[in-house]
Formats: sequence, C-alpha cells, structure tokens
Amino acid sequence: MKYCKSLLLLGLCSLYLGMYASFAQPLAHAWSPNSLVWSDDEPRPLPDIESFERVQWEKTGHLFTRLITADDGTQQIVEYDPASGFASQVLVSSRELTPSGSQQALHVESYSYDRAHHLLLIFTNSKRVWRAHTRGDFWVYNLQAHRLYQLGKGLPPSSLQFAKISPDGKMAAYVSEHNIYVEDLATGKRKQLTHDGTEKIINGTFDWAYEEELFCRDGFRWSPDSKSIAYWQINASKVRDYVMLNTTDSIYSFTIPVQYPKVGYNPSSARIGVVDVNSGITSWIKIPGDPYQHYLPRMEWAGNANELMIQQLNRRQDSSVLYLANVKNHTVKRIYAEGDTTWIDLNYFWQYDRPGWDWIAHYQDFLWTTEKDGWKHVYRLHRDGTGEKLLTRGNYDVIDIAGIDEQNGWLYFTASPENATQQYLYRVRLDGSSTTPEKVSPADETGTHQYQFSADGLFALHIFSNHTTPPVAEMVAFPSGSVLKSLPQYPLSAEQVHFLTRNPQTFFRVTTDDGVTMDGWIIKPANFDSTKKYPVLFYVYGEPASTTVRDVFAPNAWYQQLADAGYVIISVDNRGTPAPKGAAWRHAIYRGIGVLNIHDQAMAARKILEWPWVDTSRIAVWGWSGGGSSTQNLMFQYPDIYKTGMAVAGISYLPCYDNIYEERYMGLMPDDSAYYEAGSSINHVEGLRGHLLIVHGSGDDNVHYQNQERLINALVAHGKQFAMMEYPNRTHSISEGKGTTQHLYTLLTQFLETNCPPGAR
Repeated sequence: MKYCKSLLLLGLCSLYLGMYASFAQPLAHAWSPNSLVWSDDEPRPLPDIESFERVQWEKTGHLFTRLITADDGTQQIVEYDPASGFASQVLVSSRELTPSGSQQALHVESYSYDRAHHLLLIFTNSKRVWRAHTRGDFWVYNLQAHRLYQLGKGLPPSSLQFAKISPDGKMAAYVSEHNIYVEDLATGKRKQLTHDGTEKIINGTFDWAYEEELFCRDGFRWSPDSKSIAYWQINASKVRDYVMLNTTDSIYSFTIPVQYPKVGYNPSSARIGVVDVNSGITSWIKIPGDPYQHYLPRMEWAGNANELMIQQLNRRQDSSVLYLANVKNHTVKRIYAEGDTTWIDLNYFWQYDRPGWDWIAHYQDFLWTTEKDGWKHVYRLHRDGTGEKLLTRGNYDVIDIAGIDEQNGWLYFTASPENATQQYLYRVRLDGSSTTPEKVSPADETGTHQYQFSADGLFALHIFSNHTTPPVAEMVAFPSGSVLKSLPQYPLSAEQVHFLTRNPQTFFRVTTDDGVTMDGWIIKPANFDSTKKYPVLFYVYGEPASTTVRDVFAPNAWYQQLADAGYVIISVDNRGTPAPKGAAWRHAIYRGIGVLNIHDQAMAARKILEWPWVDTSRIAVWGWSGGGSSTQNLMFQYPDIYKTGMAVAGISYLPCYDNIYEERYMGLMPDDSAYYEAGSSINHVEGLRGHLLIVHGSGDDNVHYQNQERLINALVAHGKQFAMMEYPNRTHSISEGKGTTQHLYTLLTQFLETNCPPGAR
C-alpha cells in the first residue's frame, strides 16, 4: 500500500537522456520508462554515481569507505580519512575477492567493515525476500591474512541473512532458513543455536507484516561481550495464509501462500530471547502483556552484556512502553511510557533496523523522539527513564535526528519550520540549553538537504537538490560547517537539465472553503496560455505513509510528455499525510482514511477548478497503491469533479489489507468497523459517472488481487461500466516481465488521451 513512497518521488535521470526520440512520437504511443517502478516498494535514493555511491561511515570515529565499480565491472572497497585531506587506501579489490579455483571475482552487493579486526564481510548472490534482497551468500576477507572464505558452507546457496561479526572479531552469526548459527572464523566450525525454525516459527528475522509495517528485517543482535545473542522469535503459526494463484508459469496452476494477518485477525506473536553461544540455551525475556495483542518493534543491547532496551506497542498502537530488561536476573523494568488518542509513530520512519533511540553519555542517557506536545521533538532522558529534558523547543517538527557530536555538545537534526516541502539541517545543544534551533544548511540553497553524518558527528556527506537543481554533493566538517571537498557533481549538462524540466514545475498553496491549506506542485506546458482552457491530471496518494509534494530534483518523463501534449499535472498533500506540519495535521486522518483525505483532495480540486484556465470538463485523477484507493474514492464520491480516473493497485475494501497498518490508523474490529466501511471504495461505487480504469497485478503480495475482484463485483452489481487490466503474477510494483512497464504506461496514456483529450482549447 506504500508503493507510492518511491513511485513518483525520485527519477533515474540517466534513463531519460536516451529518450529524445521517443518524445517525438504521437502521445498515444508514448510511454514512461518511469525508473521509479522498482522490484520492491521501498524509498530509494537518487541514482548512484561516483560521488554519491555507497558512502559507509565506520561505527566509531569518522573514517568512511566506498564501494567503487569500474566500467569493466571490477570493484574496489576504498577507505578515506576526511580529517587528513581524504587520504585513502584500497582495502580490497576484485583480484583479492576471487575465490580459489574460480576465474570470476565475487560481485559485491553490499559489505560491512570491521576495522578493529581487519575483516570485511561481503554480501553477494542475493535473492529477494518480500521487498528487498536480504538473502544471499556471505564471504569474509581477512585483510591481515589476505584470506577469503565463505560462511555457511554446506547450507543451501543464497540462504544466509544478516551475517555479523562478533564484537571480539572471533565469530560470525547469521540466519539460514529461520534458524540462527554461529561460526568460528579461525576454524570454520559452525554451531546451530536454534533448532525450531520453520516457515511459521521464525528466528532472527521477521514475517511479512513486521517487515512491511514495523520496518523490521534483521532480527538478532550480538551482545557486547560476544558471549550471547539477543533475537526475536516470530510465531506465525496462527496467522492464516493468503493464497495467491500462479496460472502462467506451468501447465497446471499452483498456489503461493503468504503469511498475512488481515484486519480483525490476530497478528503473529513475538518474543525476545537471549541465547548463550556456548551452551545454545535460550532464556526468554518475560515482557508483560498478551504477545498476540502487542508488538515488539525495537530491541538493542543497552551498552552492556546484561541489559536490553525493548520497545513494546499495544495492538491499537496508541500506547508505547520502553523496558530495560536484565538478562542475568530476569527482571524487566518499565522505564518510559506514553499514550495517544490516535496512534504513536515509530521513530526513524523507513530506516530499517535502526533503534528508536540514540544512546549518549556512555549509555547513561538516551535521546527519544515523540509527538506528545503536539510537535515531533527530541527529549533527553536518563537510562532509567528519569530526568526528561526537551532539547528541540518550538512549534516545528523534527523530521529526523541526523547526527550527534558529543565532543562539542551538539544535536543535529533535519526540520523545515516554514515550508513543509523542504528540508534543512538544524542544531541545538545536547544539554538542553538552546532556546531556539540554529539553522546550519546554507542560507542560499532553498530545497532539500540530506546529511550522512559520521559516528562522531564531526563530518557529514551533504547532498542538496531542489526541483530545478540536480543533486550536488560535498563533504562538510562540523561544528564549523566548512566545506572540505566538493564532490564530482550529478552528470547532467545544463542542456540536459533544461530538457528534463522543459515543462517547469512550480509550487503553490491552496486553501479550501473549510480553511485547510495544502501544499501542491503543478507542471504546466512550456507554451502555457492563460487565456485558453487546459485539461488537468491530478496525481494523488493521500494516506499517512507518504507525501507527494517535496522540493527535490525528481523529473518525471511521463509527466513531461503529457505536458508536451497540453496537459497540466497537479498534486496536493492533504491532512493525514506525514508532512512536518505538526501532530494535529498528521493525525487528523485517524479513523478517516477514505473519507477525510478524499474530502480534502476534492475541496482542493474545487478551488483549483475556479482558476480561469482550467477546463472543468476534462479533469482526471490517478494514483498507485494508497493513491489507487484514493482515485477510486474520488471518482465515486465526487463524480461532479473527476471525469476520468486511473487506479493502480488500490485497496477497495480496507479490511483486506494487513492489520498492523490499518489498525494503526482506523482502529480495531468490531468496535471500529463503521470507519472501515465508510472508507472502503466498494461502498461508494454507485456514485461513478465518469471513465474508470482499474489496474492490478495478480501476484501482488501487498495489496492483494482480491481488491480488484471485489471492486469488479461491486461495479457490476451497480451496473457501472469500467475498464480494467490484470497483469498476471506481477507484484505491487507491476514491473516484472519483458515489456511490462512500457505496456502499463502506454495503457495509462491511451486511456487518458481517449477519455480526457489533451491540448489547450
């Protein structure tokens, strides 16, 4: 449902540069390469180029490494020291990463570097698990001994997950087929620590719903003394399978089961255990509460080998508790709790496997982010939960903690108090003495600033862009903020940038008759004539998982083609989207998905329709995932506004989606069933008067194809004509298979052209 996070936010401009000829085609034959249609639905960074590629800071200090891939495919991992004029050394190259007896070097997909023990951990030959390629082969390269060897020999190929070197550098731990193993790096001797792992009992990793909605993947942690491992065990034995049907990959069809807890059904239970590496005996942490009515989204060692910090959410996700668990004496102490009348957001949204807190002062204090005063702010607390101190004062939201410089006493964070479409770096004092935040990002660069800080907070990779400026990158020293090195810039000439943005994007705000002010962007044809009438295509998402209006460089080839043909494209962010506008803005949608967001979008459209150049007879809307749901509801609930709609991979009946997402925002069954019914598009189909296209992949494990079929049934029952397209066995991204993306965007373009004709009149 959250596919739109990447769908229209970022573009691979390099793909566009070869598209000059395609833009000369008639619109009916045009299509978008839309580089945003990925094999998964996670947010993605701008394209990797030499200056931005895989900068990886060491866990302490400020050295960093990069994986460099040459044109011939050979690779190097290089270490740099920004404090010494970027002195560098090659740690390893493809020559050293060629296994004995092989002519082919390992292709490094990702890596980790244990500098203290001179060990590189290489991940390769990966396979996809749900959204990401987290299963594969791991190899260790010892830089001192110049020795390359594979972990997990004898286990199934590409079956290892989340391999990590122990803090003492003597062992590696990993997951294979839902069990946890340790392996002695000197002898290669392997030991299996858990033995009950199955498709239903999941050790050291997570099921579909935990990964999708709580952002959990890596499910185990080495203790600081390397003697034990804390891990999650997910029990999905009571979760029913949603069964997908594959009818094309063999003569006889076969089923594909997905563990998928739907609204109103219990989720998997979760518990946390600590297994002794020597004995293989697991001790389970006795966390209060019914494990089927609570979630355990975060867990980390608390600075020593005796204590774990654990976060627990209740089923409604309106109560959060932090526990400090002593694994030696088996006590669990509740140190912090908060509640809300709506829901509590997990900290560090969309950053997998990062804890929801930051330890400081040698693990005596920690930083915690909460919205409890109406804004997302950072607080400092002692490790026992006392001494709470607000660090970020003011009526603004902290978007994220960017870096911590304990040496100089600074907390760095991103925020945008004046413009929710942008993002800047600020800092305050860690001791709480700051009365107002200090803006650090360059004053003359309006747009979006991203920072990747070193562990010590003294250096950062800074990347800036806005809707007309391709990303520029530089290495910055703190606390001075001085630029140490400007990195090679994004490989686009001024001519290419002009081509990609030839129909300019601008930003605006619209205030509805009921007093709601929304941010939006608009793309007009370059030859726009305000005395003529133009068709408008609205792009919509509208749910709590994502915004669509951000001031970043994200040219979209399809939108440029549509604007060439005379369309105006517009997107606005309604209440309930996660913009940094305060908790009241974000939480207004509670129990109102499919109602409040639809109302806001329609009321914004009504004001836009008052603009003199808008052709009110040619108004179209489209969206993907949650945006597909919104498109359906807009067509059904406001047929006087929207005449043409294209809904891709949308939910038609909210209880068909997973319980963690929907119950967070809509409540629990049966008490809150009325809200689910009100927000489900199948209950509004009688309002359809315009032209509707619905599109879905039958292999969608996220928004199941049953949503398409339920919507079809409802439309047929009410005598409503519509168009539809099923893409067999395609997932939520509808990107698999030769020609799929081209076919999809050609389909959308032709449907739009036919039912909402292009061109000024």
